[in-house]
Amino acid sequence: MSYATKEETTGGSSRLSAALQRDVLFYMVGRFLWVSAVQILNVAVGWLIYDVTRSALALGMVGLAAFTPKLVLSLVSGVVADRFERRVICGIAFFVMGVVTLGLLVVASTTPAVTGAVYALFILFGTARGFASPAAQAMVANLVPRDALSRVMGVSSSISQMASIIGPALGGLLYVAGTWAPFAVAAAAFLLASLLNLLISKRPPSRGKSRLRLSDAFEGLHFIRRKPVIMGAISLDLFTVLLGGATALLPMVASEILHLGPLGLGVLRSMPAVGAMMVGLTLAYRPVEQRAGHKLFLATTTFGLATIVLALSQDFYLSLGALWLIGASDVISVVIRQTLVQSDTPDEMRGRVAAVNSLFVGASNELGEFESGVTAAAFGLVPAILIGGLGTVAVSIIWASIFPQLRRRDHLIEP
Repeated sequence: MSYATKEETTGGSSRLSAALQRDVLFYMVGRFLWVSAVQILNVAVGWLIYDVTRSALALGMVGLAAFTPKLVLSLVSGVVADRFERRVICGIAFFVMGVVTLGLLVVASTTPAVTGAVYALFILFGTARGFASPAAQAMVANLVPRDALSRVMGVSSSISQMASIIGPALGGLLYVAGTWAPFAVAAAAFLLASLLNLLISKRPPSRGKSRLRLSDAFEGLHFIRRKPVIMGAISLDLFTVLLGGATALLPMVASEILHLGPLGLGVLRSMPAVGAMMVGLTLAYRPVEQRAGHKLFLATTTFGLATIVLALSQDFYLSLGALWLIGASDVISVVIRQTLVQSDTPDEMRGRVAAVNSLFVGASNELGEFESGVTAAAFGLVPAILIGGLGTVAVSIIWASIFPQLRRRDHLIEP
């Protein structure tokens, strides 16, 4: 029985049953593994770089090294995701990420670690991730019926956030066990995720392969520009997280303000994911039905205010609360944005639109880490986080004004 047929025969209450299907299960487990591995790697590399250099700018350079390949390959990776099997693209990309992580293990095992080699390997890692992200995003809509998309996005976000809870804490714990340990575990997770994606059997509808044209690479940008709701949602995420993303500075917060070690850093890195997972599970069972645009802007404003609290906090538990709220508000934004992008985009365009979306997400995360490092080096740790939080609130207010279609969007998935 197909997904669509099952949905029709069992009614709306079975929308989440799609998540029990074999292919969706493989996708979700694979997603848990590779997101966990990325988080483990982020903690391990961040602590390794800061331990060697004691430099905020050096921490920011890690994010820049991961983002640069996405910037260069974003248009190409979208075309690839629309012309080839997305499960195969993910499988190959995750395999490459696993091999690169083994290379990082070798570098981390040397004394002292060569930071230049870490940056070089992270560029290769970012290249593979640049192909994996749009293919993985676009593949979800091929596995579930359209009216189950919002709920499955909530489940997927919750799984990602669960991985983001376990990953950083595990990364810090493994780092205590040995510098090599987090890299070994992350490499194994990437390789297993590669296998699971290759085992997905469902194929997207066959489409004739037309002659490849240069204009195909830019079609995703043209499509987004013609859709103010999608353009507003993606660019809002870009600027709010670009300004408000303080996770790159958490090693400094842990060490210099809260006086914690690697394990404490792992707890801090996990807390946004705790909030995101709790709210994500809520959204899976009680999806956004009405006033989607209003709730999106409320979430981004809350994200900025929580970042301000984090900047001013010198108490461990208050910092944990602020980070929880950052994660909780961020997942609302993520689920609304991802569902809007997937539901409003035809399948033959999803890869290219997802590539642009991945580029914006990458800019808001990796490039935001670089921006945070530069700002902290120039103005100090607390002012850098505070300026970012204030900027996020300002962007949320401005975007609500210049994208009224997004602000007035009622139903998340239009009939």
